[in-house]
Amino acid sequence: MEISKDLIAASSTPIVLAILAEEDSYGYAILQRVRELSGGHLEWTDGMLYPVLHRLGRLGHVEARWEVAENGRRRKYYRITSRGLAQLEEERTQWQVVDATLRDVWQTLSFVDRTCRPMSPSLSQGA
Repeated sequence: MEISKDLIAASSTPIVLAILAEEDSYGYAILQRVRELSGGHLEWTDGMLYPVLHRLGRLGHVEARWEVAENGRRRKYYRITSRGLAQLEEERTQWQVVDATLRDVWQTLSFVDRTCRPMSPSLSQGA
């Protein structure tokens, strides 16, 4: 299953903020965590992640710092700020509304067959 780019883009902010709410992290580790949490369905790239991190930094939702790893390489670590935590809670509330709405729509429209075409009235009434 391939997830649409629009859905990936829309969900990137709450996903990144939630990961950073767990612990400070660096780019590659964030990419790995996204893959892990999505069961491999979301395969983000550097080109998708870093613009999100930079935007979140400009908004004051994350801060970055450089650290030297055990192997001697420098890594840029990101941490969520108090503004970022507040934004994460707002994002969570919004996504819960979207999720509940979609669940209601799909349950209400259970008469729709798998091809997303309304079933004939006789079929939807159990005839």
